[in-house]
Amino acid sequence: MRRIRLLLATTAILATTQAAELKVYLGTYTNQGSKGIYLARLDTKTGKLSAPELAAELPNPTFLAITPSSKYLFAAGEIGNYKGERTGAVSAFTIERATGKLTPINAVSSKGQGPCHVSTDRKGRFCFVANYGGGTVASYTIAKDGKLSDAVTFIQHEGKGPNPKRQERAHAHSINVSPDGRFAVAADLGIDELIVYAIDRKTGALPRHSSVKAAPGAGPRHFAFHPKRPFAYAINELNSTVTAYSWSKRSGTLTELKSVSTLPAGTTVTNYPAEVRVHPSGRFLYGSNRGHNSIALFSLDAAGIPTFVDTFPSGGKNPRNFNIDPSGRWLLSANQDTGAVVVYSIDRKSGRLAETGNKINLTGAVCIRFLGK
Repeated sequence: MRRIRLLLATTAILATTQAAELKVYLGTYTNQGSKGIYLARLDTKTGKLSAPELAAELPNPTFLAITPSSKYLFAAGEIGNYKGERTGAVSAFTIERATGKLTPINAVSSKGQGPCHVSTDRKGRFCFVANYGGGTVASYTIAKDGKLSDAVTFIQHEGKGPNPKRQERAHAHSINVSPDGRFAVAADLGIDELIVYAIDRKTGALPRHSSVKAAPGAGPRHFAFHPKRPFAYAINELNSTVTAYSWSKRSGTLTELKSVSTLPAGTTVTNYPAEVRVHPSGRFLYGSNRGHNSIALFSLDAAGIPTFVDTFPSGGKNPRNFNIDPSGRWLLSANQDTGAVVVYSIDRKSGRLAETGNKINLTGAVCIRFLGK
């Protein structure tokens, strides 16, 4: 009996220890001195982040996605040439849960220049990529062993916007899957449009379904669905706003509700917002400001409408990406130009951020992904 009790106690201690650590994968620009995808460990009790270790050597793995099963990781390779084509790449890796080590599976063409965003559906059957330079989106099937197929769908966006320097043509900047897995929403900065594609559940093909225009010159960049309610949010890079939409999962359509500035009133600094995320509680919205170098906080009411609350220093320059851990307790900010990944605590009542003093240095850090339990 004593041996059984000791075994149970040991198991409980191990479970507690494991639960206190969360693996964090970091995508980087390797032309700034790093070597690929890095792995760090977040102590979920203290917010301390361990020194980064190289998990996979790869050129410019600037954006990452992990399947819901936590078995596979996909990286958008922002390279100028893939097997003789003027296109980027998408690489697949197996994740070793115990160590976090990444083992290469295969790589395929991203079907466009400048792949900048990659995502998967909730069942881990399909992978999607947005190519900023090419103005294209593509979809792939994911085999049971994590191998990516060649592109199932390759779609060229067409058009331009009123900003002659940034909207001379289409620039697909992200593609996100709806919570029910039926649709994928592509935000195109160049044509001021959010395009909704229906996902063929057998093949992963992306027939166009619906779309909604952003304000002229807004430049929609990243997009996030509300975790609990039928709302969604786009952050607009060119006019420093975030736009709230109602989302009809039945019809697969977005309806604009309201746009709000990501900056405090009276701010005149040149600014280009990048990332947008809804807190797991569904009560707060966050957006990153590059130029103002801050994280903006918005409260969300029952109707999904954001109200600007405050901004908090991002802990460095050019906060291209940030992420919130699954518990909603910690926010990690990746500052590309200063190579600082900074940890903030989140007040669960107000959503406000507080500096923890915890940070790591990683040259060219631009993407943060947590490995699920």
